[in-house]
Amino acid sequence: LQELRLRLGKPPSLEMGSGRRLLPESVTGEDILFVINAASRYSPWASATMAQGYLTAPGGHRIGLCGEVSVRDGEVTGIRTPTSLCIRVARDFPGIAAPAAACSGNILIVGAPSCGKTTLLRDLVRQISEIDKGSIAVMDERGELFPPLSGFDPGPRTDVLTGCGKVKGLEIVLRTMGPACIAVDEVTSEEDCRALESALWCGVRIIATAHASGKQDLMGRNVYRKLISSGLFDWLIVMNQDKSWKAERM
Repeated sequence: LQELRLRLGKPPSLEMGSGRRLLPESVTGEDILFVINAASRYSPWASATMAQGYLTAPGGHRIGLCGEVSVRDGEVTGIRTPTSLCIRVARDFPGIAAPAAACSGNILIVGAPSCGKTTLLRDLVRQISEIDKGSIAVMDERGELFPPLSGFDPGPRTDVLTGCGKVKGLEIVLRTMGPACIAVDEVTSEEDCRALESALWCGVRIIATAHASGKQDLMGRNVYRKLISSGLFDWLIVMNQDKSWKAERM
């Protein structure tokens, strides 16, 4: 199972590695609210992330939400009436990143949504933690890389900062943890890029992921252009929809 999609009034859809399977019963509004309440456990952090269209359930499973939103002063404050959920199943495959761990220097992993970037990054962190002498700090903003109680092993020299934004998180670990390497999932804004660039110039190795189908697509996006053209990344790992990947020099 890779994804479970719940749409109001429609049968649940299971997205499997072997194809799609529909369950016989239709989804009700009570079903959707039950999933949201069970996943969020009514936490303030969950309420904040719902305004961004997602929740992170225990175990690192990300739940995307659609429906009627609440807006205040031009800003989305939450989902008033949720009608669709996309539950992405967090999975761990120790060893899949072993070839990538041989790539020295700074690594950027790119790919489309649901192609396995986070899964590869999770194992790459573990691989680097096992073979490198220095510590590695992980910015786990949404609690998806190494969530509590998931059983996902971060490695022997890994420190995980959960629930903190990337910019503030980078500042914290650089000042207090003295990492040799920092891992960041889903760089999405110019502010994220500037924070990464500052960390790179501090002599810290960076492993990050970003949304792009490949190098040409990455360079065509304004948010990433300056970071890439700076030459600070040494390797680009491009993910395919079938979860395979290839590494190339930047």
